[in-house]
Amino acid sequence: MTATETAPDPERATLDKATGENFPVAPFFLPRAWRDDLMAVYGFARLVDDIGDGDLAPGGADARLLGVSATEAEDRLVLLDAFETDLRRVFDGTPRHPLLRRLQPTVRRRSLTPEPFLGLIAANRQDQLVARYETYDDLLAYCELSANPVGRLVLAVTGTSTPERIRLSDAICTALQIVEHLQDVAEDLGRDRIYLPATDMKRFHVQETDLGAKTASASVRALVAYEAQRARDLLNEGAPLVGSVHGRLRLLLAGFVAGGRAAIRAIAAAEYDVLPGPPKPRKLQLLREAGAILRGEG
Repeated sequence: MTATETAPDPERATLDKATGENFPVAPFFLPRAWRDDLMAVYGFARLVDDIGDGDLAPGGADARLLGVSATEAEDRLVLLDAFETDLRRVFDGTPRHPLLRRLQPTVRRRSLTPEPFLGLIAANRQDQLVARYETYDDLLAYCELSANPVGRLVLAVTGTSTPERIRLSDAICTALQIVEHLQDVAEDLGRDRIYLPATDMKRFHVQETDLGAKTASASVRALVAYEAQRARDLLNEGAPLVGSVHGRLRLLLAGFVAGGRAAIRAIAAAEYDVLPGPPKPRKLQLLREAGAILRGEG
């Protein structure tokens, strides 16, 4: 590295990914304290996913911050173990990683518990060990770890958790996870992962090799349409969460549901051919969906 070059900032590299999500992470209209806390939670969730997917910023800064040696920096399970150790310092000490130091005031201010954070780490451990899901129920159990903790954290940060809201939030978060899997079929296959349930693939006569094609066959499109309808049904099930809250939080939650619905519309507009790349919704479509949700139109 020359004197004019600077080392990459792993914290900024992670937080900058918020703009690429299907849903708004911490939009401008929220109170500043909520935005700060939601970005702190997002930083944790994004980093643990990047560790699990091998998408850390180049240079090994995250591994060094977590105390992982250069010889083990490519071992995702070692990194996840070190990340969990540092997470526990959030609750009883001083964490090493700047994203976890950023999270610590949020945890204290909102009285957050370790469980949802540990669930997200467990999901990424599972990704290193489980590459296929036999049934839809198996996939739902994975989403319970990989997605639902995020919604529960949003409710906890905003002080609006109730058992019924958690149930509705879980439906929305699972739907968003399924939609993301549908958008990323080709990318996931490149990582030797398939999140389409094997029983559904058999039902629609889809082989793993079919998922590696440049464009989707009629069978693959039918399978993707089937899973998209499942996600749509889950979003509809969870949508009453939006009407159960008020003010700016209602706008935020409408954005989550709208992001999922707009992504499903984008997949449908691509005639369910997700193999060339992830179909992405346009901002105008997202705004239209959000407006319909806020007006109570479906």
